[in-house]
Amino acid sequence: MSAKRLCQCSSWILPSLIAVSLVLTASCSSRAAKNRYPASGVGDSCYAKALPTVGEGGLAWGSSLNIARQKSLNNCIRYAGRSGGTPDTCQVVLAKCKN
Repeated sequence: MSAKRLCQCSSWILPSLIAVSLVLTASCSSRAAKNRYPASGVGDSCYAKALPTVGEGGLAWGSSLNIARQKSLNNCIRYAGRSGGTPDTCQVVLAKCKN
């Protein structure tokens, strides 16, 4: 009797899980993406890299050296803080424009 009941339960579990996953996927894909900046390098010719003494640094692209430096410094502060590093020691170590 228990084998028959187990078979009946398993026949609706898989379709239910598939339906739930489709609903969750559809609801997430309908959200609009919130990008602060355009994708890296799209139309930007300058880049800069900032590094802290400990932790992860940041690389960023910008339309000018100043914008690229500022973005990379902001990224460095953010990533160094997340990685357990020292955000207050971030410095721009590389800044160039490609022609």
